[in-house]
Amino acid sequence: MAHLTRMTKRVINPSALSLVRPTITLATTSHSFNRTPRTPQTQQVITPRRSYHSTLHPRLPDHEYTNSQTVILTAALSHVPTHGFTSKALTLGARDAGFLDVSVQLLPRGEFDLILFWLASRRGILRGKVEEGSLFRRIAGEKGKDVFELSSEERVRGLLMERLRMNKEVKDVWQDALAQMSLLSNIPLSLGELHALASDILTLAGDDAVDATWYTRRLAVSAIYASAEVVMTRDPTADLVETAAFVDRRIEDRKAIADKLTGIGQYAGFGWNTAVGLGRSWGLKI
Repeated sequence: MAHLTRMTKRVINPSALSLVRPTITLATTSHSFNRTPRTPQTQQVITPRRSYHSTLHPRLPDHEYTNSQTVILTAALSHVPTHGFTSKALTLGARDAGFLDVSVQLLPRGEFDLILFWLASRRGILRGKVEEGSLFRRIAGEKGKDVFELSSEERVRGLLMERLRMNKEVKDVWQDALAQMSLLSNIPLSLGELHALASDILTLAGDDAVDATWYTRRLAVSAIYASAEVVMTRDPTADLVETAAFVDRRIEDRKAIADKLTGIGQYAGFGWNTAVGLGRSWGLKI
């Protein structure tokens, strides 16, 4: 009996209980009664953003698309110069990507998704060229300057023209795209994409000032680009010479107006007039 008493004391000893306490892990689920050992989940690896640019692997648009949507839209872009931003280009892109024709229904906005994908992907390519360093080196070389000698206006002008030249392959069908972008249901996303482009251009040009004219500068760049797109569709020159001359005039006009404006009230009025002009450039009845 004394022997059994000693064994009992050893079992209920708290220090002994701590040695056999089971370990509770976060992997416990409702299937914890299954005796089959579970394979631990693989930790998600976050790939850092590339700091280089490749024409074979352009940066994806900022809009959220699934892998299937991205593949279809990417393949469809090659058919845009011939068929425009149409359902025909989407169908051919789906076939090229190995999908059935009915797969274009994965794109809820149809042809407008193709336009948004074009706009956002070109912005990504523009950012890539600046990060790579080749764009500003070329602009500085054309002006006989060093890269660090380029003014903010020269950088903005170079970025505007580089983005406009990306539209050369779709120039003949771009008026139809502008018409789709001016539809009432498409205006919010169209203006949002235009604002994103203007903000990218100013940021890439080194304009990081945060003051009362932050919105005004972006509205001005948006208006210059939107109106230059209309001129581009009627420019017969190979290297968009007439469009470049138009951009130069608009930048000079903007500088002259900005020099005469003083005070937040006048800047706000100029911003509103710029917004109205921007809408009219896209065919809006305002």
